[in-house]
Amino acid sequence: MIRSSSVRSVRRIVFGLGLLLSAARMFAADAAWNLTLRSRPTPVEAKSAAPVQERKVTWDPRKTAVIVCDMWDNHWCQGAARRVGELAGPMNEVLRKARADGAFIIHSPSSVTAFYQDTPQRRAARTAPFAMTPIPLSTADRWGTKWCWPDPLRERDLPIDDADMGCDCAVKCTIRDAWKRQIATLQIDPADAITDDGQETFNLLQSHHIDNVVMLGVHLNMCVLGRPFGIRQMVKLGKNVALMRDMTDTMYNHERRPQVNHFRGTDLVVEHVEQFWCPSFTSSDLTGRPEFRFHEDPKAVAVADSARERR
Repeated sequence: MIRSSSVRSVRRIVFGLGLLLSAARMFAADAAWNLTLRSRPTPVEAKSAAPVQERKVTWDPRKTAVIVCDMWDNHWCQGAARRVGELAGPMNEVLRKARADGAFIIHSPSSVTAFYQDTPQRRAARTAPFAMTPIPLSTADRWGTKWCWPDPLRERDLPIDDADMGCDCAVKCTIRDAWKRQIATLQIDPADAITDDGQETFNLLQSHHIDNVVMLGVHLNMCVLGRPFGIRQMVKLGKNVALMRDMTDTMYNHERRPQVNHFRGTDLVVEHVEQFWCPSFTSSDLTGRPEFRFHEDPKAVAVADSARERR
């Protein structure tokens, strides 16, 4: 049997290590994030406001957390799994840059955090000091975690129909348990944390003195919005939230309403988020590189064709 004194000693060591890592972040390179945040007026505001609003802001990355939502190693939908694989490399570069600037990275692969049970990053989340939330956290169970359902007092219905779960493959895939961990392409640094729990996430944010939250990962119309660490919950907890819009994807079948291609469907959900929940920006604001586009996205194809014509 493990003595309680030994358990307390381990907790003190883990907590002390967390403090050291937090201090290291505070002494990271003196970088400021100059972001262009894009938002849209609500229906009430739309009569007098421009359809798209952009504002320049400066964020301190040392007071910012980047939350990586559900970038699993596999997916029941082959198309979704393929897009995650394509997204993961550029996302890892974004995380590397954010980490170097002093931002705090939280990996949130829902329902499979047990894979990381004995890692210091998982222990850091479990042992962070408890912080009382300003409002009660969501208690609804869905897909292995708590869930923040759409709020009819704040938002309209999503602009896409995902009632079929959004598989966009020519031959529809069978829903199954497909994921076991986060995709290995994404580096998990010693200073990062791992959790899919809303209270643990809030504890981490408060213990690291985090004001700003950047959300990225998949899938925007489902988990990025609805998970206990997702956009709806973070906004309701009073955090300053922004979506990195080129580092996400949706579960959307183009055969369903509004019958647009998959990537236009994602753009429509981004616009929904910008109107009802939080602004967005692209990874270019951090990396200085062109924003990411999936190679099947017609906009990426058009850019590639134009580049070939100029040669």
